[in-house]
Amino acid sequence: MPDVFVNYRTGDGEDIALVVDRELSHRFGSDRIFRASKSLRAGDAFDEALLRNVRRSGVVVAVIGPGWAGSPRLHDVDDWVRRELEEAFRSAVPVVPLLVGRHTERLRADMLPPPLEPLARCHSIRFDTQDADSGLRRIGDIAAELVPELAQAEQRRAASTSPAVPAPDGRSVQNSMTGTTGGTSIQAGDIGGDVGGTVVKHVRGPVHMGSGDQHNHAPRLTGNGAQYVAGDNNGGVHHTWNAPQGDGNQQQ
Repeated sequence: MPDVFVNYRTGDGEDIALVVDRELSHRFGSDRIFRASKSLRAGDAFDEALLRNVRRSGVVVAVIGPGWAGSPRLHDVDDWVRRELEEAFRSAVPVVPLLVGRHTERLRADMLPPPLEPLARCHSIRFDTQDADSGLRRIGDIAAELVPELAQAEQRRAASTSPAVPAPDGRSVQNSMTGTTGGTSIQAGDIGGDVGGTVVKHVRGPVHMGSGDQHNHAPRLTGNGAQYVAGDNNGGVHHTWNAPQGDGNQQQ
């Protein structure tokens, strides 16, 4: 059963219907979005399938192109765009008119045949092709508000795209840290299986993956008597250090 039914007229908004279908399918799952040219299978009785999926959907997105309201087909009782919308109203399925472009006029009752006059009272949203990304996000957000199952489906899909890394024995490694941490932080846990290769993620400082010492933005001091002074020094520097045990000599 689809959650979103995309209603559109071939030749007047079908390209936008395709874009909307792809975005919502990516966000919620393709099986939750019905678009006739994608969802109808060969051999389906299309008239029965169309009306059945309208009735079972949670929301109908009606793509309204520039020539939509002026099409003579809208006044044909057998027009499928009209029949789908009438079925939505009869079934109390919410309808969201999607006005394509900046120049598509908002629908008025006097522009529509009587059975479709409720469409003029439905709050419409405008899809600006110059800002398609935000428009598609808004369509998805509205659909998720009207159909709570879509929000749940989105959460499940988001979780499935970032699974824990499985270990060879079938166990997995999961670790996380939240909040503010000062100083050195170490995250540790039990790991089953081997880790192949080097894995370094989300590094925000110097990383040393070889051997030997690492010196980051600091002098390197080695050997007896090495010294380093940062800032003013007016009194000189003197070293006194004991001789190795068993040697009575003292150096200064």
